[in-house]
Amino acid sequence: MSSTLAVSVRQRNEWSMPDAKTIRIAAALIDDGQGRTLLVRKAGTRWFMQAGGKIEAGESPLEALCRELHEEIGFSIDHAPARYLGCFTAPAANEPGRSVQAELFHVRIAHDPEPSLEIEEAVWADPAMAEAMPLAPLTREHVLPLFSALAVNA
Repeated sequence: MSSTLAVSVRQRNEWSMPDAKTIRIAAALIDDGQGRTLLVRKAGTRWFMQAGGKIEAGESPLEALCRELHEEIGFSIDHAPARYLGCFTAPAANEPGRSVQAELFHVRIAHDPEPSLEIEEAVWADPAMAEAMPLAPLTREHVLPLFSALAVNA
């Protein structure tokens, strides 16, 4: 295991029952196998983040991820395996005073996203491009370091 991946694993949070200020989500670190990750920006917001969303009552994180990827970018997870990366917590990008607890999965696809009405923009970004973008805290603090570690270990 590389030192970068070891650091990322140590930063991973253990799953805990969220409080009223915590939004529980499922999200995907999607890469295309060409050194780029998919980032989306929801309508009316400025922050780029991973595709995904809130886990509904009775849904597993993977079920929520499948539903959200289909709704947001027109992707069916049946076409690629999803590998669980862990549970991560960060301040919510679009809801001040709240945090997100993300069940994060890795998916490798070459699919061009078909953004829904909820998604205003979907872009493939290499690490340098992503670093220069306005990113949600979860993306900047956890996902990009994981993406870099995955690229090194590919």
